Amino acid sequence: MKIKITDNSALAKEEMFSAAVIALEECGMVGEGYAKLLCPVDTGNLRNNITYLVVVGELKVYIGTNSEYGPYVELGTGIYYAGGRQTPWCYQDAKGNWHLTHGQRAQPYIKPAVADHVPQYKAIIEGEMNG
Repeated sequence: MKIKITDNSALAKEEMFSAAVIALEECGMVGEGYAKLLCPVDTGNLRNNITYLVVVGELKVYIGTNSEYGPYVELGTGIYYAGGRQTPWCYQDAKGNWHLTHGQRAQPYIKPAVADHVPQYKAIIEGEMNG
């Protein structure tokens, strides 16, 4: 009697990796959607520039924006940001009017889009890995 052993570990590893990438893509899409729902809207520029990126080699997904003022909206400015400027300042708006400000309160949209939906992301990942 002969016993034949077949090593399918490489195939199993490849399937698991593919499932993980698919799960990260889905988590990125869901997270992007939540961030867009939570994003404060003035012109729509910030909301329209929220996106996600899956880094396959690291098995990570990033949700964010390339808008230069996105971090200021998320984290706040001036006295409302830890370590921010503590003295008021003036700025001129697009219409030429001057304003005095102490900063802007944080209006988080990315962090809660991720942190408040962890069970959903976990379910997405488990579903893909078990599927």
